[in-house]
Amino acid sequence: MKEYDFYIVPTPIGNLKDITQRAIDVLNTVDIVACEDIRVTQKLLNHFEIKTKCISYHKFNEKERINYFLNQLNEGKKIALVSDAGTPLFCDPGAVIVEELRKNNYKVTALAGANAVATFLSQVPRTGEDFTFAGFLPRTKSQIENLLKKYKTTDLVFYDSPNRILNTLEIVKEIRPNSKVAIGRELTKVFEEIVIDNTEQVIEYFKNNTLKGEIVGLVFREENKSDDIDIDEKIAVLKLKNFKAKEISIILSELYGLNKNDVYKKCLN
Repeated sequence: MKEYDFYIVPTPIGNLKDITQRAIDVLNTVDIVACEDIRVTQKLLNHFEIKTKCISYHKFNEKERINYFLNQLNEGKKIALVSDAGTPLFCDPGAVIVEELRKNNYKVTALAGANAVATFLSQVPRTGEDFTFAGFLPRTKSQIENLLKKYKTTDLVFYDSPNRILNTLEIVKEIRPNSKVAIGRELTKVFEEIVIDNTEQVIEYFKNNTLKGEIVGLVFREENKSDDIDIDEKIAVLKLKNFKAKEISIILSELYGLNKNDVYKKCLN
């Protein structure tokens, strides 16, 4: 198997059984594990009886750690980077050191593994394949409003915290009152929950139910109105994909709120 100098290693976002065998192997064989919080990572390593040395690497010291890591790599040592949970560099530290390593031609690789966004989206039915990931939402109301206005035609995915999410949803309701949202919390854990409904209903639900754990949210795109789309073009595309008239009428009626019989008649023309 090809060896690398620096490994980006995803760790479980809640359920320890989600760690991969390759992640365990890499964490066992490298010389150093660079991590956000040594206390958090040490618990993970202890659980899997991994004895590798941990070094702190977080947003407050990542620049000063560069020379240390370069010196270690120059001595022939291997390093793994982990975050507290999930995939490093995905709203977590790591970009600074990875950029430096690539500039200096070190061999860097990333392992496949746990990611909250992928875990969440795989459980949320959507009408389109594209989405915009905003990371952790900005702190001011005006900045959140600008995001909601800018990304109306794509699904907007974001991270949030339990103490902010209700306020965030109130902003969504104000700026895009007809929007549908999905909120996921405690993903992969015992109390995992995903709620999908119009914004007002989701607000009411979480006002009356426990709201704990890391939050992944989605504001669904605003669907095109029938006046704004070329129905004949949509029918032609689906026919090329060998969909039958009945199937096309169901698909387009659900996507665009069209009358199913009207679409069916158009398909027969």
